[in-house]
Formats: sequence, structure tokens, C-alpha cells
Amino acid sequence: MSRNLPTRTASRGCPLLWALAVAPVAALATMSAFAHPGHLGETHGTSFMAGLMHPLSGLDHLLAMFAIGLWSVRQSLTLRRFMPLLIALGMVAGAGLAWAGVPLAGVEFGIASSVLIAGLLVAMLVRLPASVGGALVIAFILLHGHAHGSELAPGASALFYALGFLVASVTISVAGRLVGTWLVRHDNRWLRGLGVAIAGAGGALLLG
Repeated sequence: MSRNLPTRTASRGCPLLWALAVAPVAALATMSAFAHPGHLGETHGTSFMAGLMHPLSGLDHLLAMFAIGLWSVRQSLTLRRFMPLLIALGMVAGAGLAWAGVPLAGVEFGIASSVLIAGLLVAMLVRLPASVGGALVIAFILLHGHAHGSELAPGASALFYALGFLVASVTISVAGRLVGTWLVRHDNRWLRGLGVAIAGAGGALLLG
């Protein structure tokens, strides 16, 4: 049983990762076109809070973000370092599709499946290449972002709403990483058990 974090191998200067770093910022800038300037103070504040609370109000979103954070602990340094940006990119892309009126088939099923699969990845201590793991995370988060975007209230600021659910989602995943780091250093069996519990919850969500 390993009690140490995985060996870190840095990957510097990757153009794809730098592109991912810039993409969420650029996408958020374009979202300002959806904002309604006639309600500056109060609307923006309530829009941000609505976005902030949305990932916390649904068990599926909460468990998926937390599980991704747990799973990232044992991945490569590159994937761990850029995980928050991957989450932001997937969220922004998914919400942007929803706001553009582009439907995604089986979003709720996909979200529940992401909880199940992320839990299994944690329980089985699966390590993936950074490119594969990053693509999987974006695919998962895209569905969550689409669901968040679909519930934007009329008259709300899309920009501030997006900032809210981005902050909440990244914070939940970071919390998962911190918990996972502590568990890996002490006993991987607890990490596995937590993964099994999350996978079980994902299975229940699918059946429900």
C-alpha cells in the first residue's frame, strides 16, 4: 500500500495547456454580451449568488466536483496543476452551448453517469495520461456547465451567474483534492472507500 503522492513529472511549455488557460477568460469576456446593464447593482449581486449556490444545491454536481478533486490527487503534475482551468473551460463551454440554444441529449443521465464513473476512478485508484484524463474531465464538466446554464433566470446577468458557479465548482474540486491528499498520505483504503460511496450515490442517481 502506497502512502506517498505519485511521482511528479512536470510538463512545461505545452501550447495546448496554455490555450486552455486562456480559453475560459476569453469565453467569459464574450458572456458579457448576455448581461443586462439595466440592473447593475442588485441583479449582478443576486446573479452571482444564484450561480454560487447552484452547484451546492444539487447532490449530483457536488459529488462530481468533489470526486474529480479526489481523483486528481493521484494524477500527473500537469493534470493536477491545470485541473481548475479544465473545470472552468468545461463549465463555460457547456453554459455557452445552453445559452446559444444548443441542446445536449441525455444531460441528466450524463451527469449522474459522471458521478458514478468519477467515483469508480477514485475507488480503483485509476491513473490516466494527462491528455486522456483532461479530455474526460472536460466531457464530464461540459454536461454540468450545460445544466447550470440552462437554469439562468430571466433578466439575470449571465456573466455574474457564470462567475458564481465557476467559483463554487472550482472550490469544491479543490476541497476534494485537499481531502484526497490527506487520505493518500495516511491510508489509501479510506480514499477507495470514499470512491465506492460516491460511485454508489451515482448509481442511485441513475436508477432514480
